[in-house]
Amino acid sequence: MAATIHFGGRIPFRSERAVATGGAKLVPAEDVLAATGWEIKPEGACQGDTCIPLPPAARPGSSVDLAFLARALGRPLVHEGDIWVAGEPAAARAAALQSLEAPDFELPDLAGRPHHLSDYRGRKLALLSWASW
Repeated sequence: MAATIHFGGRIPFRSERAVATGGAKLVPAEDVLAATGWEIKPEGACQGDTCIPLPPAARPGSSVDLAFLARALGRPLVHEGDIWVAGEPAAARAAALQSLEAPDFELPDLAGRPHHLSDYRGRKLALLSWASW
């Protein structure tokens, strides 16, 4: 099986040997850095001077359980088919809600020109959406 992994704000990474089995989401150790930004070392998953210990159950063979790493970072991890997404930590979501500022996003207009929500900060804006379902 393969999976496209979305982890935080990183560019999605396609791991050709990722496997979802039960609650575990196993990714080859050599893919974890590209997928998450966390390097796998003997002491655990590390980013700079910060390391998260990985128990043996989270490191079966030459793989790493991405679900364990996401939980350790406070990130919800969901998957649908071959798409795995680790959301923002609860603390980051709470801070965003308290700021009352909508997250930035980009959408094209009918002519294909991109528009960012942040371009309109401080101005009143109506967003209309429609879905067929």
